[in-house]
Amino acid sequence: MAGILASFRTTIIVSLVLAIIMMFFYGTGSPQQFDLAFWQAVLRWTHAFFGILWIGLLYYFNFVQIRKMPDIPAELKPAVSKYIAPEALFWFRWAALFTLIAGILLAFARGTDYAVGVLSIGATTGFQPNHTFMGVGVWLAIIMFLNVWVFIWPNQKRALGIVPADDDTKARSARTAMLFSRTNLLLSLPMLVSMTMQQTLFG
Repeated sequence: MAGILASFRTTIIVSLVLAIIMMFFYGTGSPQQFDLAFWQAVLRWTHAFFGILWIGLLYYFNFVQIRKMPDIPAELKPAVSKYIAPEALFWFRWAALFTLIAGILLAFARGTDYAVGVLSIGATTGFQPNHTFMGVGVWLAIIMFLNVWVFIWPNQKRALGIVPADDDTKARSARTAMLFSRTNLLLSLPMLVSMTMQQTLFG
């Protein structure tokens, strides 16, 4: 067991295999077996996995890294800026993309009318609460996704020296990236209300 857990890659592969086995048994054990509802469940799991990775890293940046960086001695800061932050940002931005893709696919798997109703925030379906509330959450997530790819990542590349920039540009880029990260932090809790309460209250 220690041999598995000592390797990040092996741990993730074994975890994924176990998850797929469980999904298979859910499929064989459910009344309709591998019907559309099963694949909706798989998409929901995928959406949840990447969403946890994305928002977890957003919270790591805001709860830990941004707050504690000023306290780190100058000679130790490169350990974060050259090694930890670029790796975290890799998983952060791709998790954001796959969260969005899985969420949109899930919405359309529930039916085109449902997906259009949600994406229009209920405008096409008479503002039914289940479409309107979920639509607000989806658009908050889309704004957060755009913040990651359009503002946070390009500015972090300059701030961290991944692309060349002078010191003033690095400082401005670091502040811009921080402000958009804080914007995503601000939007994350209301967004999560939609994502967590929707399934319980409206199915």
